[in-house]
Amino acid sequence: MSQKPDWLVAHGTPWKAGEPRRVYDNPWIAVTEQTAVAPTGKPALYGLVAFKNRALAILPLHDDATVTLVGQHRFPFADYSWEIPEGGGPLDEPPLAGARRELLEETGLEAEQWTEILRMQLSNSVTDELAIGYLATGLTQSQAEPRGDGTEDIARVRAPFREVLDATMAGHIQDALTVAMLLRGYHMAREGLLPDALARGMLE
Repeated sequence: MSQKPDWLVAHGTPWKAGEPRRVYDNPWIAVTEQTAVAPTGKPALYGLVAFKNRALAILPLHDDATVTLVGQHRFPFADYSWEIPEGGGPLDEPPLAGARRELLEETGLEAEQWTEILRMQLSNSVTDELAIGYLATGLTQSQAEPRGDGTEDIARVRAPFREVLDATMAGHIQDALTVAMLLRGYHMAREGLLPDALARGMLE
């Protein structure tokens, strides 16, 4: 990871949080409401969504510069979404262990090499959800059948990286982690951070 630039520092006064009041709770999230004081000194009422799992994303990049995507209906937007394999991992579980499980469950793939390439705060104005993204290479198909969590009806497709990136830039793929991970993969290919043959295949 490159050194942090000198200008990348905090400025001003941080938020001051009052006592939280739990207003909703389920196995995946908790919503709290609390009084707060903004950095400007103005009183504020804040609602915070706390996630009980860490978001995990995997970019499964095959040796021929293709990517495996999964497709499923997503409830909040009532639409169909093509994405890289993603899921949630318990906060007390090593993130890589969760990523390995999600890749296997959603695609049936196993990877020899795992590289953490991204950390994201997914919506840091209202949630504390942290995402960790991995590049998975050296892929092989497991003997195990892919399986969802009981609510997932997942389709799978393997497509050229550049074709997937172009579809994303055209707005056909809108999942935030997928967009970010594809751009990170593209950056790595452009900057010589991947094997030459693989990078050429991704950029063509």
